[in-house]
Amino acid sequence: MKSTFLKFGIILVVVFGLIACSNDEASNNAEGESFELKFGMVAGNAQNEYKAAEKLADYVEKESDGRLKVKIYPSSQLGDDRAMLEQTREGSLDITLAEMGRFGIWVPRASLMGLPYVVDDFDHLKKAINDTEYGENLRKELESEYNWKVMGTAYNGTRQTTSNRAIESFEDMKGLKLRVPEADTLLDYAKYTKASATPMAFTEVYLALQTNAVDGQENPLSTIDAQKFYEVQDYLALTNHVVNDNEYVVSKQTWDKLPEDLQKVLEEGIKEAADYHTSLFEEQEASLIEKFKKEGMKVTEPDLAPFKEALEKAYPKYLEKIDGDAEGYLKQIQEANK
Repeated sequence: MKSTFLKFGIILVVVFGLIACSNDEASNNAEGESFELKFGMVAGNAQNEYKAAEKLADYVEKESDGRLKVKIYPSSQLGDDRAMLEQTREGSLDITLAEMGRFGIWVPRASLMGLPYVVDDFDHLKKAINDTEYGENLRKELESEYNWKVMGTAYNGTRQTTSNRAIESFEDMKGLKLRVPEADTLLDYAKYTKASATPMAFTEVYLALQTNAVDGQENPLSTIDAQKFYEVQDYLALTNHVVNDNEYVVSKQTWDKLPEDLQKVLEEGIKEAADYHTSLFEEQEASLIEKFKKEGMKVTEPDLAPFKEALEKAYPKYLEKIDGDAEGYLKQIQEANK
């Protein structure tokens, strides 16, 4: 009898030992597995977004000892921003960039982040996204319902106004033939400042400015520089009407398949990249204003209070499209900087 129990005990020890070894081996295999993530973007390889993505790729490869790599697909190789968000949602793309307001296509309250003058500057925008109940719940919904894990907020420039006549006050906007894209918020920027909104294709803008078919246009400074609009416009007004962000969006399916140590590396890498992304745009904007002055542009800084007051009249039509406490969401965004 004792012999039987002894044999049974030995068998149990051997079985549990094999199970433990098997689990350890599986764990070691998971920890040693390598991953290559696809990062798609609209920006080209000479732009700040690409430089920040390179920062991310270098960081994660170094910190993971080569187990985690990022391959960048610039210049809309994988489609436009909406297409890449859809790919990230389904898990065929691992990382992409998008403005928070862009998610308004799927979650209407996200569109509030794209309203003119809803935030004062990038610090204000970042607090609204990361430090408010509105922002926290929005990010949670994007992850749980759409597989988008928003992991980093970066600055992507502020939209300004160029023209063929000086804009020194709100009143100077009246009657200005202003080229704007076919976007409701920017059409409203023209409408509520009493300018004459003139939508047209981006490729046509330079010639339209050169021939005075339109009086002005609005874009971030980096775009004004890249498209050489300073060659055909004499004035730059710092209207600061829309602060652009870029969110680093990771597919939840990608995140869930990474072991914990690589999740940490990716999280830290995205923080590094987003901070670098922001610094590139901030430094570039400061230098571009000086460049434009040297190119002969006169830079004006109109009082923005009348601009903000006018654009707030456009907000109700956006609020009525949002379920829940739309006015409460807006208030949280506006007061995030206080």
